[in-house]
Amino acid sequence: MKPLIAILGEYQPTSETHLATNLAIAHSNSQLSTEIKGIWISTEDINKSLFNSYSGIWVAPGSPYKNMDRMLWAIRYARENNIPCLGTCGGFQHMVLEYARNVLDFQDAQSQENDSYASHLFISQLACSLAGRTMKLTFTEDSQISAIYSSLTGVEQYYCNFGVNPEYIPYLKSSSLKVTGADNEGEVRVIELPNHPFFLGTLFVPQARSTSKTPHPIVTAFLKAVIEKAKKNLKDLE
Repeated sequence: MKPLIAILGEYQPTSETHLATNLAIAHSNSQLSTEIKGIWISTEDINKSLFNSYSGIWVAPGSPYKNMDRMLWAIRYARENNIPCLGTCGGFQHMVLEYARNVLDFQDAQSQENDSYASHLFISQLACSLAGRTMKLTFTEDSQISAIYSSLTGVEQYYCNFGVNPEYIPYLKSSSLKVTGADNEGEVRVIELPNHPFFLGTLFVPQARSTSKTPHPIVTAFLKAVIEKAKKNLKDLE
């Protein structure tokens, strides 16, 4: 059976980032000679049977989502059960929120996009919008992201107006979740969870820079992790 990825978000056929997500999976499939399929699932349709069929989740751009609680549940399940999880743009933001609520114990952690009056705004509006900007990144040595790029630097494209609130960065850095990528302004742009097969969030949108000739390395690494998870699931059934 071909491995499946659940792409969690509200699919819009005219969205540049959503179309890029589909294409990036195809590009990496071609590079890997695989046939992994990505299925878009609205956050309203997420339920506890999700992981019976899917070997990985991609938390897609396009927040706010229709059902934030179900999205956060899926991220938590993937984090706690070693299921590959990639979050880009709004997906990155919600990976931060899930971790803040369920690990750092800020149970009311919120995004300013969802509730501007929340007590703990882990995600806040950026002083300067990143939408449409392409910026250089610096990665932490010996991190998963630097291994994926085979480099300590990268250049990526952004579509967002929200990011990690600087007030809460010390809490993230004091935890097992690691901040492993920053831009020239020193702001958090990549998070990852060591000792997890693949739990990686990027505020930038890597799929936007994927092409048929140069599939994006993050997407390719994610697909590799999904393949390994699917193989393990089959072995467990034997």
